Amino acid sequence: MPTDFLTSAVIGVLAQLVDGALGMAYGVTSAAMLLALGVPPAMASASVHYAETLTCGASGASHLMAGNVIKRLFWALVIPGAIGATVGAYVVSHVPAAWMKLALTPYLIGMGLFLLFRPLRRQRLHEETPAISRPLGLAAGFADAVAGGGWSALTVTTLVARGVRPRMVIGTVHLAKCVVSAVASISFFVHVGFPHGASVAGLIVGGVVAAPLSALLARRMPPRVATVLAALAVLGIGINNIAHTLLH
Repeated sequence: MPTDFLTSAVIGVLAQLVDGALGMAYGVTSAAMLLALGVPPAMASASVHYAETLTCGASGASHLMAGNVIKRLFWALVIPGAIGATVGAYVVSHVPAAWMKLALTPYLIGMGLFLLFRPLRRQRLHEETPAISRPLGLAAGFADAVAGGGWSALTVTTLVARGVRPRMVIGTVHLAKCVVSAVASISFFVHVGFPHGASVAGLIVGGVVAAPLSALLARRMPPRVATVLAALAVLGIGINNIAHTLLH
């Protein structure tokens, strides 16, 4: 329906602007809005993953053209991330997503607080590939497939905390997320089929339209501002997980 498409397109634009500028929260933002509109949780998560395959590709390409991608870091994340997503897809029917989200909550809140206060100290930014990148990609890919999100929250916060330049982290993570989302989408297709086409199309169109602007925001945003905003976003995700658990 046209209304579903337009509503999803607006959601896609807003979610992509947040995700492109901060390097995270596309899935959290768009899924929360879809759930608020009454879309069933499984279909909302499936819709987001299908859309992310293309929107993250468009955003990642925009970041690549803007010079926001570290190629060595990309390969260090994407291969383990795809493996983690495959394993996560296998166990997703046996491990409730709420358990995984609850398990990630202490980490997210702790990392958010760490990032929030870290800009108060001087930090030497670099564009190297930390040794933790490969196991981080594996864990984030697994969590993303099982919990329906968490790739960007885990990778961005951890890499920024390691001193990697925020805009380079954001761009690299987005490009890698495209592949990880594609792997997760295959699993969703097997388990729940294809969700409402208009909703997915709207998310994709809105995200693709907003991708170039989000890349420019990431390039122009001062590192300390991006770090603080990322910290607040992660804290919000963690607090939302706690609230959701208490209410259900």
